[in-house]
Amino acid sequence: MPHPRHPYFRGLSPTLHISHRGGSLLAPENTLPAFRMAVERYHTQVLETDVHLTRDGELVVFHDDTLGRCTNGEGPLAAHTLAELKRLDAGYHFTPDGGRTFPFRGQGVHLSTLRELLRAFRGVRFNIEVKPDVPGIEDVFFQVLREEGALEQACIGSELDTVGERLARVMPDACHFYPRDALAAFVLSVRAGEQPPEDRRYTVLDMPLYFGDVRLVDESLLRAVDAHDKWCNVWTVDNPEEMRGLVTEGVGGIMTDRPDLLRRVLDEQPKPR
Repeated sequence: MPHPRHPYFRGLSPTLHISHRGGSLLAPENTLPAFRMAVERYHTQVLETDVHLTRDGELVVFHDDTLGRCTNGEGPLAAHTLAELKRLDAGYHFTPDGGRTFPFRGQGVHLSTLRELLRAFRGVRFNIEVKPDVPGIEDVFFQVLREEGALEQACIGSELDTVGERLARVMPDACHFYPRDALAAFVLSVRAGEQPPEDRRYTVLDMPLYFGDVRLVDESLLRAVDAHDKWCNVWTVDNPEEMRGLVTEGVGGIMTDRPDLLRRVLDEQPKPR
């Protein structure tokens, strides 16, 4: 895969080890213990995460709109202040064994701000999705990245095209991944044997391996990605055999909830001489 010229990719080469929400099958997702495990134990190169805006305008690292799945709180995240969110137990529901044990419950695992995350992992790349379509969230996001000196270490974007377009407008020099409709246009045109639309705003295709039973990432797609100087990361792959196939095909990066398994697969690969 040719190397996109964006500074984000400096020193990186396929296939990237990307920990999805820090590795959500090994530790409470989107928490500092998960991210620390991914970096220190499994030497992840990219931490994938999500951000939401609190009621008092702070960006916190969290996936869902609501609190109930991952914490002992309830209701919409956006209805709470940062101080209220910090009192919640973000390890409350994590279980590695189907509910028999909850090893992180009551262990002081809390929600983190984006600023705290960036400061904790200065040398690590991030893939950050802005989740809600809140007016001005792109400006708050830009301010945090700029003040923390993280603009070149973050690939950013949103599933929502409206938010992705605003992010690209506010941060034109950042590395952006394709939002949903623009990504679909690229992939569907390749599958139809046509040239994909040229869109210089977006560099990275963060995409699922399958749509239903259809495998979306194949030789023709990766050729098109190469030809347009783009990069392709595939989510969320937890099966070692699928990981091995993607590495052989030369995919740019693999996002996984099992960073332990991906590390094992990548360590099997012959080292360049």
